Amino acid sequence: MAKVEALPYDDRTVYSVAAFNRGVGQWLTRLPTVWVEGEVTELRRHERWATAFFTLKDPTDGSCLGVTMARGKFDALRLDLADGERVHVFGRPELYEQRGEFKLRALTIERFGVGAHLAALDRLKATLAAEGLFADARKRPLPILPRRIGVVTGNDAAAKRDVITTIRSRFPPASVIVAETYVQGPRAAAEIVGAIGALCEQPEVDVVVLTRGGGSFEDLLPFSDERVVRAVADCPVPVVSAVGHEQDTPLCDLAADVRASTPTAAGRLVVPELAELRDKLDRARAMLAQGVQRSLERQRSRLTRSVEELRTRSRVTVEREAVRLDRAHERLRLAPVLAVERKRAALENSAAKLAPLSPVQTLSRGYAIVRNDSGGVVATTGDVSPGGRVDVRLADGSFGARVEEISP
Repeated sequence: MAKVEALPYDDRTVYSVAAFNRGVGQWLTRLPTVWVEGEVTELRRHERWATAFFTLKDPTDGSCLGVTMARGKFDALRLDLADGERVHVFGRPELYEQRGEFKLRALTIERFGVGAHLAALDRLKATLAAEGLFADARKRPLPILPRRIGVVTGNDAAAKRDVITTIRSRFPPASVIVAETYVQGPRAAAEIVGAIGALCEQPEVDVVVLTRGGGSFEDLLPFSDERVVRAVADCPVPVVSAVGHEQDTPLCDLAADVRASTPTAAGRLVVPELAELRDKLDRARAMLAQGVQRSLERQRSRLTRSVEELRTRSRVTVEREAVRLDRAHERLRLAPVLAVERKRAALENSAAKLAPLSPVQTLSRGYAIVRNDSGGVVATTGDVSPGGRVDVRLADGSFGARVEEISP
């Protein structure tokens, strides 16, 4: 360790800046390690830096203390610190001699107060998320028209007034049942769980609104209690969480089926506006009537086309039948004539075939038919006798004759 020496002046003891800073720094090394509480501000850390820097600020009067810490130790703590968090820092005071800056060299850091609660909440949040309590697949849709609405809220709370007023103004016929309970303090978590269970035992309760107004971080801690979060997740009906202001996000918000930014917004979520609902019903009724009218018009048009098609088809069928009947009538009218003509042609054909075989044709070739006096045809000489009378038939007439002689 370098010795601190004064400059050689006759009448006074004078130190150089470097010597003075060195002396103060050496004296500070004699002080013990201490715990210092404050809020983290001006946090600076870089991958290429060997040291992490931040300032501890006293929230009561704004006093500040610079803090340095080896980056490896800082990263190993895995605190993910952010400005504004309250911490306890264990370290040793020291002086950066070259610049005369007083700092606290930190050896370890722990969250305190809100910071500790935040760390605990982060651990609980990770545990519940791993169990799937915050998964989107578990979220249920809200009923369109709940039969009864359960509201868990504080006594005489503005949040209760905002929720109920919004529900009544939007949908006057709505049925609301209120379970008043503690919403902050050590008893609040158990009371909230009991209120949720009591509402779910009521008949026809279709949705539960869990609500309270804004408050400090500590005031809203019951709504991040594991018992409350699990009660919200296990609730048999959908739950709307409307706790604190929009920037507040207690763990019950993550487990609820729907998160509302304010109690008034929760009231708008659980019931429709009656006037708007009537308008929708009127539009739906009008659209339904138009649909029925269009359907009737289509059916009427279809029936008209069908009737016209049937008429056309019947007319065509009648015309075809008339043509067929005319043709049949004509065939029947001509049938006898055609039959007579066919018979006459057949007879003429037969006559033509028989004509060559006719005795008249034979007689025209010079032959004659001779009959004896008894009328029989003379076929042999034995059929006549000398002196007997015969009748000779020729092609163009006949004559009588007498047999003079018979020759063999």
